[in-house]
Amino acid sequence: MADSSLIKKYDVAGPRYTSYPTVPHWQNETFDAHKWQNRLVETFSATNTTSGISLYIHLPYCESLCTFCACHKRITKNHAVEEPYIQAVLKEWALYLAIFPEKPQIAEIHLGGGTPSFFAPETLRMLIEGILKDATVSPEHEFSFEGHPNNTSAEHLQTLYDLGFRRVSFGVQDYDPKVQLAIHRIQPFENVKKVTELARAIGYTSISHDLVFGLPFQQLSSIEDTIQKTLTLKPDRIAFYSYAHVPWIKGNGQRGFDESNLPSGEEKRALYERGRAIFEANNYAEIGMDHFSLPHDSLYKAQENGTLHRNFMGYTTTQSKVLLGLGASSISDSWTAFAQNIKEIEPYIEKVNGGELPVLKGHILSKKDLFIREQILNIICNLVTSWKISDWTAAEKETLLEKLEDFADDELIIYNEFGLKVLPAGKAFIRNICMAFDEHLAQTNSTQKLFSKTI
Repeated sequence: MADSSLIKKYDVAGPRYTSYPTVPHWQNETFDAHKWQNRLVETFSATNTTSGISLYIHLPYCESLCTFCACHKRITKNHAVEEPYIQAVLKEWALYLAIFPEKPQIAEIHLGGGTPSFFAPETLRMLIEGILKDATVSPEHEFSFEGHPNNTSAEHLQTLYDLGFRRVSFGVQDYDPKVQLAIHRIQPFENVKKVTELARAIGYTSISHDLVFGLPFQQLSSIEDTIQKTLTLKPDRIAFYSYAHVPWIKGNGQRGFDESNLPSGEEKRALYERGRAIFEANNYAEIGMDHFSLPHDSLYKAQENGTLHRNFMGYTTTQSKVLLGLGASSISDSWTAFAQNIKEIEPYIEKVNGGELPVLKGHILSKKDLFIREQILNIICNLVTSWKISDWTAAEKETLLEKLEDFADDELIIYNEFGLKVLPAGKAFIRNICMAFDEHLAQTNSTQKLFSKTI
């Protein structure tokens, strides 16, 4: 268990580092869609034949609101919205195909939401077949989707399996009825059991369950019960996410409970530590931060061989330098530039139907951005990083080493002027360690609310 004094010291607001710079620190005033397109084509041309591209497709519709969720979504029971939205996504894909100098090789597809299983199986087939007809598929491809246990059907699973999907992630969160009521996510264990067994029978080789700690009303006893139920189904991967309480972003959607119903930083960390102990006692290995997997899973193998990667989709085994986000609010990454689409659905569709890339904002990375991005990726994926003295100015090096000294004094890292290694006790504070490198964060107005707490 992490020391309580360290939890109090380091339980501050900080990024999860699915990108660097993080979205609030993008320099939008120097960005435009033309610059984004040039950076994208440059990276695509250099990497398409070797590592291919990854696609994240945002499917934003949900039939009900889960009050813990930070995703961009639209709540509706009107399924007539499905086909117009999918047609817009395919038009956006066609706009990118027109600027690529060759046929893209797809290494990864992930369907996120929202609720991808809101969409009918035949609509998802139309989407994936439309994507693949003008592309080649990497022999080592990984196609995955997020499924809601209450509405993912055998037909969903079979349709996507037939299209090459082998990984599915089911959002479980917590089985405690009181917690489920507070977050407006009611789903009995029997539903999760049924859909997990269906996926396994069809042939999915990597089934993930997403759990969340730090939710309102959670207790050690309830999280233990949730984890023990999860272990009976033996998912290949388990994401054990920290609940991000950011009501200034999500507004009234997070008001199904009061702040007094949330565990404190120390209580929240105890939930994670208890969960980790149970997972590790059952042969699950901790991967990066907030993830666990069995040794046969590709996520475990990627960590073992040093190829674990992190981007806007979280931890991934794919090394693509191009991550193309399709759909409203999706974020794309060309390694040297980021771009985010228009967030609202109707303006997104209107822009695409007008023949324009629906880019809203972005960031062109400087050389220093790229260098720091690599340092943070090394730490958050491999728990170790290194650099040359010439990579920093004298002032930058002095500032960094002062920050690292504090972590070393707390026995969270060992470091010298050439690099650092995160110690076992430091894994609980990995976001804080990454923050020491974040030059944009250091310039942030301390009164601004941008991020959730790190613990």
